[in-house]
Amino acid sequence: MDYNRFFENAINDLHDEGRYRVFADLQKIRGNFPKAIFSDSKGNKKTITIWCSNDYLGMGQNEKTIEASIETLKKMGAGAGGTRNISGTNSQLVKLEKSLANLHQKQAALVFTSGFISNQASIATLAKTLDNCIIFSDEYNHASMIAGIKNSGQEKKIFKHNDAKDLEKLLKATDINRPKIICFESIYSMDGDIAPIKKIIALAKKYNALTYIDEVHAVGLYGKTGAGICQTLGVMDDIDVIEGTLAKGFGVMGGYITANKTIIDVVRSYAPDFIFTTALTPALCAASLASVEHLKTSQIEREQLQIQVKKTKQKLKTANLPILKSQTHVVPLMIRDAKKCKLASEILLEKHHIYIQAINYPTVKRGEERLRITPSALHSNEMIEQLCTALIDVWQQLNLPFNKR
Repeated sequence: MDYNRFFENAINDLHDEGRYRVFADLQKIRGNFPKAIFSDSKGNKKTITIWCSNDYLGMGQNEKTIEASIETLKKMGAGAGGTRNISGTNSQLVKLEKSLANLHQKQAALVFTSGFISNQASIATLAKTLDNCIIFSDEYNHASMIAGIKNSGQEKKIFKHNDAKDLEKLLKATDINRPKIICFESIYSMDGDIAPIKKIIALAKKYNALTYIDEVHAVGLYGKTGAGICQTLGVMDDIDVIEGTLAKGFGVMGGYITANKTIIDVVRSYAPDFIFTTALTPALCAASLASVEHLKTSQIEREQLQIQVKKTKQKLKTANLPILKSQTHVVPLMIRDAKKCKLASEILLEKHHIYIQAINYPTVKRGEERLRITPSALHSNEMIEQLCTALIDVWQQLNLPFNKR
C-alpha cells in the first residue's frame, strides 16, 4: 500500500484549489510593532508591515507586559513543570485567574493553553454534564466551538447567523424543561459583526437556557475596563459563561472562561483537555496578568485603535476598494476567488512589503475569500496611506473589481 500517495494527493488538491497555506517566517521587532523582519524560503530578509495581526492593541510590545515576563522568567524559570494538578499551578497563574474573574465580574475563572482549547473543553464538558442537553449554535461559530459541540456528543441545532427569530423558532420547538446551552460569539472575526446579545439573553431567560459567549475578539478592546462587548452593553451578569483569550487584545497567549464557582469547578474537574495539558508557564501568566491589569485602567490603547480603524476604513472606502461594512475593528476586503486571494497576498508581500494573509476555505465559505485587515493602535497614518496605495496597485494588477462610485 502506497500510503504516501494518499497524503500527496491531499496536498496537491490544496495547491490546485489555490488554498495551500504557507506560513510567513516573521521576526517581530521589540518596540517597533507592527514592523517585522520577513525571511523568505531562500533566507532573504526584508522589513515588512503586518496588517493582519490579532495583537490589536500592540500589548505584546507593551513594556509592562515584557518586563513582567522577563522578571518572572529570571525568578521562576522557563517551564511550567507539569499539568495543573501535578505541580503546574504557579502563583502567577493563580493571580491571573483572580484578575480575569474580577475583569468579568464573575466568581471564578479558569485559564487554558489557548482560546481554542478553552472553547472545546468547556462546551463539551458542560453539555456532557447536563443530562439530555441540547446545544443551540450560531452557524458562523468558530471551529473551536464547533469542536466542543461535536465532542459533547449531544444534540445540536444550528440557528441562522445573528438571527434571534430563527433561534426562538428552534427554542420554541424544544421542551422548556430540557437542558439547553446557547453558544455564540460577541464579535465574529471574519465579518466583524456583533451578535444581538440582548435579544439572545432575553430568549435564554424565556426558554430556560444557559448562555455561553465567546468574547475573544472583544476582550481588551471594548468596555470600560476591557471586558468586552458584554461590558459595553452592561449585560455581563446576564451571561452564564464568558470565554476569552489572552492572545489577541491582551497580546500574549492562552484562553480562559469565567463563570460561577460551580461551573468553573465542573470544567476544572471533568475536562480532559484541561486535566491532561501542561499548564501555561509562569512567565506567560505574568505577562498576561500585567496586560490585563494595565488595560483595566488605560484607555489610550482602545481610543487609538478606534481612531486608526476609522481612518483605515475611510481611506479604503474612498478608494472604492470592496470592504464589507463592519461595526468593529475587523476590515474584511473581499476578493471571492481563492487563487486571486493568494496571489494578492503574495504581491503585497513581495512588491509592497505588506503582510496580509489570504483567508480561504474552510475559514470562510467558498466564494467568500478575502484579505482580513486588522488595523492596530500602533499603525501610523503613513502606514495607512501605504496600505491603500498598495491595494489599489494589486487590484489593478489582478483586474479585481472596485466598488462602483
